[in-house]
Amino acid sequence: MPKVLISDKMDPKAAQIFRERGVEVDEITGKTPDELKAIIGEYDGLAIRSSTKVTKDILEHATNLKVVGRAGIGVDNVDIPAASAKGVVVMNTPFGNSITTAEHAIALMFALARDLPEADKSTQAGKWEKNRFMGVEVTGKTLGLIGAGNIGSIVADRALGLKMKVAAFDPFLTEERALELGVQKVTLDELLARADFITLHTPLTDQTRNILSAENLAKTKKGVRIINCARGGLIDEAALKEGLDSGHIGGAALDVFVTEPAKESPLFGTPNFISTPHLGASTTEAQVNVAIQVAEQMADYLVSGGVTNALNMPSLTAEEAPKLKPYMGLAEKLGSLVGQLAHGAIDRISIHSEGAAAELNPKPLTSAVLKGFLGTQTDTVNMVNAPVLARDRGVEVREIRTEREGDYHTLLRVSVRTADGERSVVGTLFGDAAPRLVELFGIKVEADLTGAMLYVVNEDAPGFIGRLGTTLGEAGVNIGTFHLGRRQAGGEAVLLLSVDEQVTPELLATVKALPGVKTAMGLKF
Repeated sequence: MPKVLISDKMDPKAAQIFRERGVEVDEITGKTPDELKAIIGEYDGLAIRSSTKVTKDILEHATNLKVVGRAGIGVDNVDIPAASAKGVVVMNTPFGNSITTAEHAIALMFALARDLPEADKSTQAGKWEKNRFMGVEVTGKTLGLIGAGNIGSIVADRALGLKMKVAAFDPFLTEERALELGVQKVTLDELLARADFITLHTPLTDQTRNILSAENLAKTKKGVRIINCARGGLIDEAALKEGLDSGHIGGAALDVFVTEPAKESPLFGTPNFISTPHLGASTTEAQVNVAIQVAEQMADYLVSGGVTNALNMPSLTAEEAPKLKPYMGLAEKLGSLVGQLAHGAIDRISIHSEGAAAELNPKPLTSAVLKGFLGTQTDTVNMVNAPVLARDRGVEVREIRTEREGDYHTLLRVSVRTADGERSVVGTLFGDAAPRLVELFGIKVEADLTGAMLYVVNEDAPGFIGRLGTTLGEAGVNIGTFHLGRRQAGGEAVLLLSVDEQVTPELLATVKALPGVKTAMGLKF
């Protein structure tokens, strides 16, 4: 009989579900890392929340461990690469807290609109300052929604019920999906200029970090009220304080901070500022939901091998896995590449397999492409939920198979449809194992996709490569590999360089300033 340890406080229904499914369970909470190491070898599964840290050291002592289940979204407390190396599946429950978090954002919006915390404090102090607390109605106001995924769409639904207008910015939001949600799709600048309230519902990625920067906060409507129940780091907290102090920002409510636990912050004590200690998921219903979900998922895996919401494992049979593994690596890299390079709303993604790739099960390949593609914008995507997330975002997914062989024994083409037209990237496997890019937006180019890379589109002219090399050298950037392709002599050329350091905004600005450069971007794999 499989045996599971619940090492963090969790709703009792989790243990009940394990036992009902034929899994032995121990509830032992509050253990130190050394105490956990001493007992973890007995267990096939480990169910956690945020307190237990599943480190590489812990995993080395987990000789029988097969699955770690996180009751909640964030898995910052799990060393996923180490778990993968040990063959341990890591699962989470990415949608169990959605309604709770959305409701908390709405609650904070009302608290800002009517200055509830200060009014309560004043009244209980016996002041009865009725004329001091002049609030605003939310009816008829514009709510700016940054991120229209699972939680954002729930917030939009609630806001529309309050008779608000909702303007949404989300790179993945299509016009069709916006119409279905009842929101207006806008650019970020349009949202900043129009919104009376702004609420954030996006993960923290390189693209979203400080999305409300000092520059963007300055573009907002005077008196705007800002709510963040998503991730710390989406807002420049110092700039937010300046905006509150100056009166340009009418109010702000944060449930999340750059540093947590936030025992101190320059924002504390600032007029018109409300804070809560990361309560987005803190309701009785949410805690029950995630406990039930993680127990059901772990029990299914331990008893029958079913995989749901795994962060490091696709849904594969034991026979398919060895053959599909290199193809899935290629598929994920191609999906990530097109996700990083394609601009604007994407309403269709096509996965076209040719030759040997066409003989394989297409579903894991599609999931791998979507995981790489969506992973550039969200931190909750995995092999299992990627197709669901794509469908929820209104992205049509096409699978095409061509059994004939062309120039390559096996080929995988990933294409996306944007307002600017179709964009595609093509890859193959060298020696049936090593992923290799062979075509980029119609230009032939052979390149490995690994680590940090610099992508440059330039006019094909003598001396450009030398100038670029000199620029990188002066910036102290070491080039690992150099790949070049062009449509025709003197036409448009593409360069892909692997570099030893992450590409900084400062370096990109320098490269973009070089004569002949049309586009420059930093890529990560």
